[in-house]
Parts: sequence; C-alpha cells; structure tokens
Amino acid sequence: MSVQLESSWLKVVGNEFEKDYMKSLKSFLLIEKQQKKIIYPPSNEIFNAFNLTPFDHVKVVLIGQDPYHGYGQAHGLSFSVKDNIRLPPSLQNIYKELEQDIAGFKIPSTGNLTKWAQQGVLLLNATLTVEASKAASHQKQGWEIFTDAAIKAVSDYKSGVVFILWGRFAQEKARLIDTSKHFIVKSAHPSPFSAYNGFFGSRPFSKTNKYLEQQGLEPIDWQI
Repeated sequence: MSVQLESSWLKVVGNEFEKDYMKSLKSFLLIEKQQKKIIYPPSNEIFNAFNLTPFDHVKVVLIGQDPYHGYGQAHGLSFSVKDNIRLPPSLQNIYKELEQDIAGFKIPSTGNLTKWAQQGVLLLNATLTVEASKAASHQKQGWEIFTDAAIKAVSDYKSGVVFILWGRFAQEKARLIDTSKHFIVKSAHPSPFSAYNGFFGSRPFSKTNKYLEQQGLEPIDWQI
C-alpha cells in the first residue's frame, strides 16, 4: 500500500501512518495480495476521498461503511461508482430523494459522485478496502481507526462543517463530532431495507445547503 495523500490531509493525519495499527493493516493488505485476492478499489484510488477533497476544502462529510465489492464499482468515494456502472440500490434512492429535495434536480445516468467531492463533500467510507465479492471483509483491520482520526480532525480543526450520518453505523460516529461548532444531519440509511423508514422525506441535501449558506459558504450543486 503506497500512500500518496494530499498535503493538507498529511498535516492532520500523516502521523497515523507511523502507528502500529497502520503497519499491521499494511501487512494484512500485502498478504491478501500475495494470496492473489482481488482488492477493491485499486491501490491508486484507496485514498480518493482525501485526494479529491483536500482537508482545507471540506464543507460536508458523508460517511459510508465499506467500498462496493463488485467489479468496477469502487473508486474510493462512499456511495459513488465509476462511470458506466449500474447504479447501486442505495444510490438510486439517494437520487430519488434529491429529486424531491432539490428543485430542478434531474436523476443522472452516472453514479460517479466526483463532482460532489470536488466541491468539498468528503465521501468517506469507514473502511477503505474490501475483498472482491466479500462485503465487509476488511472491517476491523485498522481502517476504522484511521478514518475515525480523519473525522475527529475535521471536527477539531475546522468549524461549520455538515456531517451527514445515514443509518446506525454512521450515527455512531457522532461521538467524534463537536456539535457546538458543526451541524449533523441524521436519518435512516438509503438502503432499500430502510429507505422508507426515515430516509425518504428527510431532505438532507437542502438542510445541508441551508446551513452552509448560513455560514456564508457556497451551497453544494448536487446535480451530477
């Protein structure tokens, strides 16, 4: 695992790469590759969330759990898939909510959310790698310690950031966030199993933009 992390992120989480848990994680990934296991996303895209959204530009943090584990899907951004890949069910539901929440939003044919990342939306999965066809296979190997450190760094060193927490797993990250200077948007997860239990109608995107505008910041253009 060669690490090429954007410079403003290196300043706040760079020391994590010297810690024992990260060295163990690196060894785990090397062994997985030596055993010819297919790992997603590709090595050069593992840190895409950080590299496409520099720490200095973070306005929104959208927390997912794991990368997609199907061929060609994962590219280092939570909920996002590469161009020309079929939209996963959760992303389809995200687009449905956007259509109801943001006036004029048109559901796109692509699930590539890079445009959001480039506007300051940190699309962060708690676990940054996965074995092909094995959901959650790289959980509890150390990634969560690293991404928790990143979430806490945003909370500690920035102010006026929106944290979007969908579902119980993401909402457990609220313990890392200083709510006296940040805004949390919570709802059910957009998964088909829970979308009708509080995700649809929650209006997370307009709530996010309203808060950003109150902070004197440009709202996010959610249209892909």
